[in-house]
Amino acid sequence: MTLWRFIITTAIAILLSNFHALTSPSALPNLHSAPTTSTCKRNHHFQPRQSQGQHDDRQARHPKCNSHYLSSILHTLNTSATVENVTPVPANGSYGEGASDPAYPVNPTNLPPLCAVTFQIDYSTTASYRFGLFLPDKLPSTKRLLVVGNGGFSGGINWLDMAAGPHHGMAALSTDTGHNSTALETSWANGHAEKKELWGWRAMHGSVVLGKQIFQRYYQQPDHDKLWTYYSGCSTGGRQGLRELQEFPDSFDGALIGAPAWWTARLNPFLMQIGLYNVPADDSNPYHIPLNKFSLLLEEVIKQCDNVDGVQDGIVSSPDKCEFDLGTLVCSEFGTNISKCLTAEQAETARKVYEGWLSEDGELLYPGLTLSSENQWLILLGGTVPSPYGLGYVRDFLLDNDDNELDWAGTSKLGKDIIDKAQRLDPGHSSAIQYDISNFKDRGGKVILYHGLADGLVPEKGSWWYYNKTIDTFRGDLDGVREFIRYFQIPGMGHCFSTPDCKPNAPWNIGSAFQAGLMGSDTWSVPGFEDVDHDALLALMAWTEEGKVVDKLVATTWHRPTDSNTGVFIQRPICPWPEKAVYDGVGDVNEAGSWECAMEMVELVSEWQRRVES
Repeated sequence: MTLWRFIITTAIAILLSNFHALTSPSALPNLHSAPTTSTCKRNHHFQPRQSQGQHDDRQARHPKCNSHYLSSILHTLNTSATVENVTPVPANGSYGEGASDPAYPVNPTNLPPLCAVTFQIDYSTTASYRFGLFLPDKLPSTKRLLVVGNGGFSGGINWLDMAAGPHHGMAALSTDTGHNSTALETSWANGHAEKKELWGWRAMHGSVVLGKQIFQRYYQQPDHDKLWTYYSGCSTGGRQGLRELQEFPDSFDGALIGAPAWWTARLNPFLMQIGLYNVPADDSNPYHIPLNKFSLLLEEVIKQCDNVDGVQDGIVSSPDKCEFDLGTLVCSEFGTNISKCLTAEQAETARKVYEGWLSEDGELLYPGLTLSSENQWLILLGGTVPSPYGLGYVRDFLLDNDDNELDWAGTSKLGKDIIDKAQRLDPGHSSAIQYDISNFKDRGGKVILYHGLADGLVPEKGSWWYYNKTIDTFRGDLDGVREFIRYFQIPGMGHCFSTPDCKPNAPWNIGSAFQAGLMGSDTWSVPGFEDVDHDALLALMAWTEEGKVVDKLVATTWHRPTDSNTGVFIQRPICPWPEKAVYDGVGDVNEAGSWECAMEMVELVSEWQRRVES
């Protein structure tokens, strides 16, 4: 069994299954798996599915939540879509597809009364997609729909994240992206251009368009009445949201975009390239950094970079301001315990990971991982082969498993032909690289973009790069861009949620994608703080509908980061870039009131881009 096969098996067993190796189960093997250390436990609440008799009886007694009524709606819309399943869910009930939905096997519990519906759309004779709707029995006078995203290469309806919608008084929607798989699986894409297209954008767009139409007819909403539509997604989900609003600006009124894997044609080959830096994973490769040295790197980063913000709390808040010296970790020639230092070759591998991917002529292809991300490095550098997020993409999306083209063994660098092909083809047309979103802005659209500074999978610098490309497209008007899109960097947070291995236990929860489900199947916001100051989705709604600008978000962590019953440990404001949270020097550093957002002087061209261009 290969290391990555073990990772896949382990990840499915511990689940949240969207977003890895033998020593640290908390390092997110499966895009969005929950941490499994003793201090980072996830609550799993499974409820038995109702019997067929109960299901049929509830349908018969519900005036709208039945196959006949939903099918009649589809008939009026003149669509080829069909109703796959209709289930009335009672108050405090549960719904989902359990193990048959391997990407999202945990069913949300404690739901308000609603109608759960699944639709199928045949795109062609060989490709189709499904989407699910939660249609609450009661909605407020202001009608809203929440669309949630997916993770990695996963195919499946994300019922768990959808649960936030009904609790916030909204209907909710998720697509399966046209296949059924975990986040790491890519074989479904091999040789199937239509399935790649469905994953890339088409299933999301088709689901949003039809989902809105079904909503309006189900609730008998007049065409002139406003339906506020919001989006929440992280990683692949972040990319899906950006891709949709860029090309179809009327799809969403507001979007909560986390750690977006936005430039697929560049990012995913880069994820393979990072893995190539560290293989072969044995003593024959002097450049290989073994797993136990990732924590050594993190400790040194914290030692050198923690105090840059003026507060020594174990949280690296300004990695971009830290002048990190890798040389302090390099082994001396004599009498050195080699397990406590890096060889010169290993230090060179680490430098490449931080620096990013440059072409032979010096062009920045994709920026590297951020200082403080080391605890998640084993996602991309911990295997005996490159990560499936990179290798799977190149093999099954780009080359369709042409072994004559994909001969990576023994090489440490992807060839220019692979890079050029990815750029030219962009399989599935998934990349979200239209930076001029004036049409979305002119409709009053708003975006909250966020990224964890300790992300070891999708480089945070990539989100910074995207934001600055957007600013550049708007002629460098930072203030103007901040009127409709704001970028929040979350110190200490890993990929999409929590703090990897709880080191450090930094405040991370802002009520965004995957975060509520990590706390428990019955959780739908920030536990105990379901308000606009702490929940980014509520803040987005207030900004979009009422013009209340999001000047900060208060992030929360608990004594055990994913268990709210252990009591709040730290709360701290997360500020919109280029503002940073600054300690007042007097109050408790663990309380949000002791910090305020202050503007930093910044340049809109990054350090690495200046270096490349010089």
